[in-house]
Amino acid sequence: MLEIKEKDFNSFFNAPFNAYGEHSPYVSPLKSDFKRILSNQNPLFKDQNTFTYFSAIKDGIPIGRVVTHVHNDSNKKYHWKRAYFGFFDCINDLDIAKHLFDKVENWASDNNYTEVIGNFNLTAMQQIGVMMSGFNNKPYTDQVFSPNHIADLLHKLGYVNEFPMTTFELDLRSIDPQIVLGEKQNRIINEGKIQLKKFKKNRFNTLIEDVRDCLNDGFANNPMFVPLTKEEFLYQSKDMTTIIDENISVLAYDESGPIGVILCIPDLNPFIRANKSRLSVMTPFHFAKFKLKRDRAVIIFYSVKQKYQNKGLNGVMLYEVLQALKIRGYKSLGLTWISDQNKASLRQAEKLGCKQLHNLSLFKKNL
Repeated sequence: MLEIKEKDFNSFFNAPFNAYGEHSPYVSPLKSDFKRILSNQNPLFKDQNTFTYFSAIKDGIPIGRVVTHVHNDSNKKYHWKRAYFGFFDCINDLDIAKHLFDKVENWASDNNYTEVIGNFNLTAMQQIGVMMSGFNNKPYTDQVFSPNHIADLLHKLGYVNEFPMTTFELDLRSIDPQIVLGEKQNRIINEGKIQLKKFKKNRFNTLIEDVRDCLNDGFANNPMFVPLTKEEFLYQSKDMTTIIDENISVLAYDESGPIGVILCIPDLNPFIRANKSRLSVMTPFHFAKFKLKRDRAVIIFYSVKQKYQNKGLNGVMLYEVLQALKIRGYKSLGLTWISDQNKASLRQAEKLGCKQLHNLSLFKKNL
């Protein structure tokens, strides 16, 4: 017997574990974090009518799930009438996937949206996409994972893939950070007018606002980007001081204030897997063990304000980050999604010697 439940968090949370099994590379967000994300405390969801989520339960076992939601700021900026789906996880069963997406599409139609697109977990400024290749490669923090049948199910449901993206991995053991320094970068270093600062926990509230400032300015012309409000950004980064390594992120300043940032954190996925995505009495032990053995890091994003773009600043910051990662003993570095339209970032990944980790795509359907 198949049952579709709405806003039943426990079945929603458990569905991918049952669908994919314990040996899957999939890593769930921590249960407590996930519950906070899917609540009206989230600034994205102040209005009850902006989101809902569904679980597919067969014979008492959750085996599929999906979120459907709207990002009103995106629709307003780009003149869309678009609903999103996200966190779509399911066993390889077309009938179950159809039951879930009937709910998604009915919700979208009832709210007068004309298209559905995803995965968005939850906006274009967070995790997005469905994996198309690289299924055996372990994802880093802030990278999506889905098995190969998810894209196949979406195609069969009438969704068309668009906006291809790629994630990357860099072997830090074999790279010389000097590779990112050229004439422009050396000029910035020699002039001494730009100051680089580490991300210190005791200055979190000030620095996180500088990070947001750089992100919103530098990403302003990127596809689908919508500036993050202070409330949204603080909500997303609430627990960052617990997990950051102060040495591996960098902020750049000139006399006017913040002008660039690379936000890099340890890859938390091994720690989260060890906890089975749930906090428990063993969590402090797992965290202490993780801090001793962590050797994977991930760049969540890098952003340079428009007035400094294409002038070498990103390379200067990247040099500092790569040096710090090597000194701190990290062996590999993940890069979150880069659009195939972003030729400059793709060239930089190639120059660094990065290998492709996953290919991803959005999937869209007109209603």
